[in-house]
Amino acid sequence: MADDNSRTGTRYADAEALAYAARVHATHDAALERAFEAPGDNDMPAIQVGPSEGKLLHVLLALAGAQRVVEVGTLAGYSAIWMARALPPGGRLWTIEHDPKHAEVARGCIDAAGLGEVVEVVEADGPDGLRRVEPNGPFDAVFVDADKGRYDVYGRWASEHLRPGGLLIGDNAFFFGRLLDDEDPSAAAMRRFHEAMARDFRSVCVPTPDGLAVGIKR
Repeated sequence: MADDNSRTGTRYADAEALAYAARVHATHDAALERAFEAPGDNDMPAIQVGPSEGKLLHVLLALAGAQRVVEVGTLAGYSAIWMARALPPGGRLWTIEHDPKHAEVARGCIDAAGLGEVVEVVEADGPDGLRRVEPNGPFDAVFVDADKGRYDVYGRWASEHLRPGGLLIGDNAFFFGRLLDDEDPSAAAMRRFHEAMARDFRSVCVPTPDGLAVGIKR
């Protein structure tokens, strides 16, 4: 159930409740913990998804039966590990990272998780990396968590290279509270991402802390 307050934005999940839910439903083993802590340990921005969002990605890919997955924005490989663990035997995940240091750290975390044969870290700028992985398509899922000013570009690519019924997932869909800023070009790109997803996918924006847009390709 919901009430008028929750429908208009009030959230009842305080820090303690969020920590409890993550501890119960999205527990870390050593490999996930290493990847989650890697940004802080390696002077990288700690902008990875949270444990519950990571587990949600895992569940969505498992529900979709995803076998061939693309991620735009690797950071230290935390979300890649969650997603790769949802794939069946023979599944593959290509994750694109433009920063050489981040890519190196991610490879270490992914190898430590025993997923080096499942996940390929593609060291390239986003659009260039997508062109490099295109021959492996069509894909079952695309997860975007990269530079917000090109979400519309990544969304168009996903629409062209996902199979019918494939998943497009975009993190930070509320753009840190700036989604409706008419003077911010990145906010405009994010709105174009939303609107194209609504047109070409059966979609919803899940109200995670910064929004998770999810669509099934028509």
